[in-house]
Amino acid sequence: MFLIMGLGNPGKQYTKTRHNIGFEAVRKISEKYKISLDQKKHKALLGSGYMEGQKVLLAQPQTFMNLSGESLQEILTFYKLSMEDLILIYDDVSLSLGDIRIRKQGSAGGHNGVKSIIQLSGTSEFVRIKVGVDEKPKEWDLADYVLSAFAKADEKLVEESLDNVVNAVTTIVVEDLNKAMNIYNQKKSQDI
Repeated sequence: MFLIMGLGNPGKQYTKTRHNIGFEAVRKISEKYKISLDQKKHKALLGSGYMEGQKVLLAQPQTFMNLSGESLQEILTFYKLSMEDLILIYDDVSLSLGDIRIRKQGSAGGHNGVKSIIQLSGTSEFVRIKVGVDEKPKEWDLADYVLSAFAKADEKLVEESLDNVVNAVTTIVVEDLNKAMNIYNQKKSQDI
């Protein structure tokens, strides 16, 4: 069973912000595959179901970003999963809006949610899908930028990017990680 976890912050004020794109990706997966995120346990909203016949567990930690690892540890322990079962989805300010990058391992890259997960799990070897949200403008504080909403003009590109994340996750779950990397690491969303 795969654990597909999207990072974000709980609360209406954070909905549709750059930092919550991981939550949005999991929401889109839940809608496409009709997996309700209706279980509140392990410091997360959870839903279990099937993607193309493969059993998956969807998760949106409710701990706030910098404590995401706490929720992950509880879920892994309860469901007897390992870090090899994890597909983590989160925002990345070093990628252009519309780009996604799939990696087998890597550093936290300054992302506090990923930092929490690496610290508590003791490993940086897990599948992650980084979703580009654009570099912050020079005059912006990073925290203010990632907690801001996307511009109206960018909404179509954000939706295309999220559709590609859903397709990439499906490819990983049903087929192969390397195939997903070959397809989705190459192009901008509008090219796929």
